[in-house]
Amino acid sequence: MNVWNRFWKWYENKILGSVILIAIIQFIQVPHMVWNADMMLESGYVSRINPVIDWFLYGVDLIEIVSIVNVGMIMYSLIKKRKQNSSNEIENLSKTN
Repeated sequence: MNVWNRFWKWYENKILGSVILIAIIQFIQVPHMVWNADMMLESGYVSRINPVIDWFLYGVDLIEIVSIVNVGMIMYSLIKKRKQNSSNEIENLSKTN
C-alpha cells in the first residue's frame, strides 16, 4: 500500500474528528459575525473597544481555510469510498453470473 492510500485509510478512520473540528470552527464564526456586523454598522458595542480583541475576531477568517480544506478532504474521501463500493458491487455481480 502506497503512502497516498495509507493516508486516506487513516483519514477515513478520523472523519468524526474532522466533522467535530468543522463544527467548532463554525461556532467560532458566530462572535466573528456579530463583531463584523458591529464594524459595518459602526455602533461600537463590540468592535473598536480593544485592538487585541479586534485582531482575534478578524483573524477568525483565517481559520475558515482549515474548514474549507477539511470539507474538501471529506468529500474526496466519501466519493472515493462510494466509487470503490460501486466497483465492488459490479465485481460481485459479474462473479455470480
